[in-house]
Amino acid sequence: MLAASRISGVLASPFRATTQKLAFMASSALIENPKYQFLKDLGLESVNNGVYNGTWSGSGDLISSVCPSNGSVIAQVRQGSVEDYEAAVTASNEAWNIWADIPAPKRGEIVRQIGDELRKNLKPLGQLVSLEMGKILPEGIGEVQEYVDICDYAVGLSRMLEGKVLPSERPGHVLLEQWNPLGVVGVISAFNFPVAVYGWNNAIALVCGNTLLWKGAPSTPLCSIATTKIVAQVLERNGLPGAICSLVTGGANIGEAMANDKRLPLLSFTGSTQVGKKVGVAVQERFGKHLLELGGNNAIIVAEDADIDVVIRASLFACVGTAGQRCTTTRRLIVHEKVYDEVLSKLVKAYSQVIDRIGDPLEETTLIGPLHSKLSFEGYLKAIEDAKAAGGKVEFGGKIIERPGFYVEPTIISGLPHDAPVVHRETFAPIVYVLKASSVEESISWNNEVDQGLSSSIFTQNLGNVFKWIGPKGSDCGIVNVNIPTSGAEIGGAFGGEKHTGGGRESGSDAWKQYMRRSTCTINYTRELPLAQGIKFE
Repeated sequence: MLAASRISGVLASPFRATTQKLAFMASSALIENPKYQFLKDLGLESVNNGVYNGTWSGSGDLISSVCPSNGSVIAQVRQGSVEDYEAAVTASNEAWNIWADIPAPKRGEIVRQIGDELRKNLKPLGQLVSLEMGKILPEGIGEVQEYVDICDYAVGLSRMLEGKVLPSERPGHVLLEQWNPLGVVGVISAFNFPVAVYGWNNAIALVCGNTLLWKGAPSTPLCSIATTKIVAQVLERNGLPGAICSLVTGGANIGEAMANDKRLPLLSFTGSTQVGKKVGVAVQERFGKHLLELGGNNAIIVAEDADIDVVIRASLFACVGTAGQRCTTTRRLIVHEKVYDEVLSKLVKAYSQVIDRIGDPLEETTLIGPLHSKLSFEGYLKAIEDAKAAGGKVEFGGKIIERPGFYVEPTIISGLPHDAPVVHRETFAPIVYVLKASSVEESISWNNEVDQGLSSSIFTQNLGNVFKWIGPKGSDCGIVNVNIPTSGAEIGGAFGGEKHTGGGRESGSDAWKQYMRRSTCTINYTRELPLAQGIKFE
């Protein structure tokens, strides 16, 4: 996120330390441990340059990437400065002049090769995601697979980018739509999906004819660097400028430069609603385009006729998967009063069966990894404190786990009113509030009353409920599910949400249109000059 900083048990303040301490950490970093050989297999070193625009460099602060599961330094990164950013934008613009002239199907061929290179590195890159972000290994590998899948999708898209031929009211005239690339697309991604979100933007923007400049989250710089190395190999192998996919790691100064830069006609930002609001205003002030993927306060509605066993299985991953750090995590479970007690008791039992499977995300038996940072840790504790103060009852969890890293118990809280401030506040942690409702209609109104509008689900066997839920007076979210949880979106559909979630759409459907500009073109193939609407000027 734009203004995010990471505080670990090893480093106080955002990644700063004395030269002597940094030298010590470099010698004891995880990258030197044979257990983490995959780091070197990805081309990472003890100290890595964090800027790429055809060549690797970096003249900013030297920072340390810290593993959230044990508090150890993984490796160090030399961040980019504002001067490095300026050089990268210049190089990206120069590369665009080459890239935009390449036919779209040929651009698709390059994206196909990127997907193949990612396939070769599926496991090591997935392991890096788990190590640096904290999600369990199947999710880490799944995130890289998502990038592979969107590459496959974009290859097909490269031969299907479409315009329209429209009927003209004027004889001898053709009216059509032409789509062209924007130029350099800026991408600012968040820590919770340090590879996949860039992948969505990268694959689609490339086939549309854009170049990219990426700023990953400050706390997952190694994922950004390793991913860029994979992409750069493909570009360089094909004799193309590396600046087609530039990278500048850095903090808020780089993000602010991107938001205010007229040379970036589109800025795609994934992060908090608070920061996204500032980004959106800055981009709008310069009349740029923004694609915002912000917060979510997602709900599952359980109707009285729902299949309760399916509800429990679906809710378990939706609530505790990725330690509650997905933007689509279920944070509110709105249950009909007739099945409320049954759902609550079975959910508590399900949680009790996974509590012993919290641990190192790289271990095969682990189902729940750590929170990503001390900031997340503190947010978890504050939410539980506020919930108790408001009259909430902790049905399960509610405690930190005393071990190295940022581990907490997944938590269920009951007894709060649907509009309690803590319930309406998104907390990026594994906390779910179980709310008792008297009807589907009331549940829908509660689903819609929060500021965010990302993902939502209903569990019901009633077709009337289904069509009410997906209709004009149903869920006001961008993702509206039936009998599946709020998380786990497929790449074929456009991903994003409404209201304070930002309104952006990435990945499938017609999300590609956000990466292009539309021109309405009229062609006269006669010597006559009739005017539209029958106007005579003679």
